[in-house]
Amino acid sequence: MLTLFQYNWQVREDWFSWCEGISEEELLKQRVGGPGSLLYTLFHIVDVEYSWLVGLQGKEEPEEPPFEHYATLQKVKQLSHEYHMEVVRPFVKAWTDDMEAQTLSETNANGETISFRHGEVMRHVIAHEIHHVGQLSVWAREIGKPPITANLINRGLFDKQ
Repeated sequence: MLTLFQYNWQVREDWFSWCEGISEEELLKQRVGGPGSLLYTLFHIVDVEYSWLVGLQGKEEPEEPPFEHYATLQKVKQLSHEYHMEVVRPFVKAWTDDMEAQTLSETNANGETISFRHGEVMRHVIAHEIHHVGQLSVWAREIGKPPITANLINRGLFDKQ
């Protein structure tokens, strides 16, 4: 599990670096087929990861912070790093197989209680980021820039094991 989170974190950092060469106008331009803009998509990835992992710890899930307060690359990067250090990395590094079957229960919009297994949520968070990275890749090509590689191989993730 940790390896796939580390993969996502590396790819996210690569996208942040990639964005440094893109104009603010291009980063904020509304796009078709995703949550909005390149920058909002990165913000969305960060927020969703944090929200789910806070919920898995039994804490109240925070409301999504207003994107307007984070509408620059530096602010989204800073938010990502703060969330990563505060909750995400410590929780993921502390993950054990015993946590797989624990459940998270929430009330949906219809007032019904729904439950998720922690392992299912963790894998959803991983897949969620990978999905949106695919959207970023399509948009990168649309503006004539090569996207970040999504290759898992040669990232050094398995050298530590």
